[in-house]
Amino acid sequence: MIKTSRLAAAVKLSLIATVSTSGYFVANNAVAAEESASFERIAVTGSRIQRQDMETASPVTVIDASAIRAEGYNSVDEILQAQPAMAGMAVGSTTNNGADGVAQVDLRGMGASRTLVLLNGRRMVNSGSGADSAVDLNTIPVAMIARVEILKDGASAVYGSDAIAGVVNIITKKDFEGFQLDINGGATDKGDGENVEISALYGFNTDGGNYTFGVAYSDRGGVMQKDRDWVEKGASSFIPTGSLGGKVQDENGNWVDRTEGYDFTQDSWLQTPNERYSFFANATQEFANEIVFTGDLLYTKRQSEQMMAAQPASVMLDVCTPTSTGNCITLTDEMVAGGITPDDQGRVEYRRRTTDAGNRIYEQDTDTLRVSAGLAGEFDVHTGIAWDLSYTYGKNKAETWVHNSINAKNMAQSVYDNQDAWFSGDPLSQAIVDDISYLESTTGGNEQHIVSGVISGEAFDLEAGPVAYAIGAEYRHDSGYYNPDPVIVAGEGTAAQQDPTDGSYSVVSVYQEVSVPFTDKLTGEFALRFDDYSTFGNASTWKIGLTYEATDDLMLRAVAATGFRAPNVSELFGGNVGSYDYLDDPWGNEQDPQILVNYTSDPDLKAESSESYTAGLVYSPSYIDGMSLTLDYWRFKIKDAISRLDVQAGLNACHAGDTTACETFGITPDGNLENLTNPLTNVGYQDTSGIDFNLAYRFEGLGLDWSISNDLTYLLEFEQDGIDYTGTIGGMFGGYAKVKNNFSVKAGQGDWSLMYSNRFIGEMDDINYGDTVDSVLYHNISGMYHINDSITASLGVKNFTDEKPVMVASGNEAGTVPEVYDTIGRQIYGGVTVKF
Repeated sequence: MIKTSRLAAAVKLSLIATVSTSGYFVANNAVAAEESASFERIAVTGSRIQRQDMETASPVTVIDASAIRAEGYNSVDEILQAQPAMAGMAVGSTTNNGADGVAQVDLRGMGASRTLVLLNGRRMVNSGSGADSAVDLNTIPVAMIARVEILKDGASAVYGSDAIAGVVNIITKKDFEGFQLDINGGATDKGDGENVEISALYGFNTDGGNYTFGVAYSDRGGVMQKDRDWVEKGASSFIPTGSLGGKVQDENGNWVDRTEGYDFTQDSWLQTPNERYSFFANATQEFANEIVFTGDLLYTKRQSEQMMAAQPASVMLDVCTPTSTGNCITLTDEMVAGGITPDDQGRVEYRRRTTDAGNRIYEQDTDTLRVSAGLAGEFDVHTGIAWDLSYTYGKNKAETWVHNSINAKNMAQSVYDNQDAWFSGDPLSQAIVDDISYLESTTGGNEQHIVSGVISGEAFDLEAGPVAYAIGAEYRHDSGYYNPDPVIVAGEGTAAQQDPTDGSYSVVSVYQEVSVPFTDKLTGEFALRFDDYSTFGNASTWKIGLTYEATDDLMLRAVAATGFRAPNVSELFGGNVGSYDYLDDPWGNEQDPQILVNYTSDPDLKAESSESYTAGLVYSPSYIDGMSLTLDYWRFKIKDAISRLDVQAGLNACHAGDTTACETFGITPDGNLENLTNPLTNVGYQDTSGIDFNLAYRFEGLGLDWSISNDLTYLLEFEQDGIDYTGTIGGMFGGYAKVKNNFSVKAGQGDWSLMYSNRFIGEMDDINYGDTVDSVLYHNISGMYHINDSITASLGVKNFTDEKPVMVASGNEAGTVPEVYDTIGRQIYGGVTVKF
């Protein structure tokens, strides 16, 4: 039975138009979907059952193409990270250190690997620099997006592994006829951070089909830290003149304590450059026997760059003794008088910022191909049994380089051979620079094969309507590799040592879904899935959802589900990886906050398991036409979480006398951190809960059409491995603000519209220092004008009041956390769309 009540319309509107700052731009689409829902079955993210209505128990946020353009988003990660439901620290355009140009999503702050990314309802291959644990959102150009659907509920029973926190389903443009050219661009009001995107879309219809093709080019310019006056100067202990045992020579040749540091901010990006070329296509063709072919293709080349100050190089040098026979340095009387003494192994540390070699420039060249094809039809049995068979292939390969890297082995030998040149504080000769520097080169990639089949239909009728079902099976094979430069593998670089990664696994899955209308008002949704992995074994997950139309104005909904996440290639087969993490040494032995930590993996990891619960309501008051609101409580609990432990907590515990913590992290009781280790284990857990509230209101007033939207997430709790991160922020884990809110209001008439929106991030406490980090409110203004039937122009300003990022003492870059706050400042953007 097809329901057309006021509440059903409100549910459909909330599903399609519940967007934080841009719901007003999809109002017309929502009406069209509402009108067509009674005539055709549609696919809804979170279920494989083809539905005649869009009423589901799970909350879904949808952002369409016009909303994306109105907000001036340049990439998919920008779209997603602006949503209040996002937390943590997903890497993106402002991540300059260690991300290799990758952009990811972090739903609920539960980690990028726990949010499943789909393209047109099918998995997207993991991508980046090799053996990656999540999808690089840079591979999906904004120009090809018709809409983005965010399922904010655990969905492993429907989609399998990785959907613990939810699902992001990116729907591409299709069924297009004609030619469309889009030119969009912008820059900051300071004249940097220029970006441009040029795209073309062409489509045509055939007898029973449509073919749509598109190309896109985007170029994002960089923003330097030195060009923002709020960035405080850095003070690294690695200085261009070098230091020996923490001492430097004064003008009189005496060795004294180093008192000055090096300002590394002068050579670091706030926004990293990125250039992308994409080609995409969608095809739909119905054959005479009513079998429908569907296919999509996406290819993206990304060329990106990061830059940091010259390599901070550290080598341990043997000190000559009367019995020395090998390489060693001689401590002069002046050095001894200055307090330079060997350690218990007869060594002295020499540090130097190798500015003579030049800045570290990181470059990536990645290619990602994704092809999916399927056949669908219907068996003339009972009321009809729909079937769908598909194959999806994805491949990502990457080459990465680091210019002006330093070979520690060669550097140590050069110091032994040229002691006076290195210790004098003068610039190094070109011959020495050529001897110690090299181009670091790395290769990597990912590959995925998926074969999937599903049948769906109506099993039988109950008094309230038909019982719908979907039954399917899937085979998936994932592989990945990462080959660091041989110098890094050998541990001979001044950068952290890293081992190669190479591995694969396969999984066979079967699943079923059932939708049961118990009464005209009560509907149940049930899902069950079984996955068998070649690595750790099998896992079973289930989902139960209920919707209840209490009145014509009010619907109640609830979901309980289990989930799992299988260990990925890098977690299972990755070798040891060194990482310079921002930490506070409680012993005070370390000279810098960036401390080397050895990350280890484990081939015996088992899958994570989870429980998720959602309960809420959809309310559309009959006494206020055009208004609807949703209110949902959610909770996610993960056990056996694959995670790394909190190193800072381990340091603090060991310093306080906890010998177990010292052993776990490889710390000596006196605070020697040379073997500081962070193991990857299954002992972790996460427990997070909160409340989502959305209000959408469309009305007419003062001769204008108005749309108001408000999207709020209130975080009740985020606890991981015994540590409460609720309302905290730090450079290692990101931000977990208790309150995040997006508000927008749009007014328009005929061919024009104006919009104001704001984004609020509540205050937080610094995770390490306890300082209060103030809240921030960003203001945005934009407008759109339809010049004629063929040309549309838009203009906008992001961060209109030029709000500065909040300073975070334990931040990871420029004294803040760029993945949480806007570090670029006021941006002006605009675009033109021409249709033929």
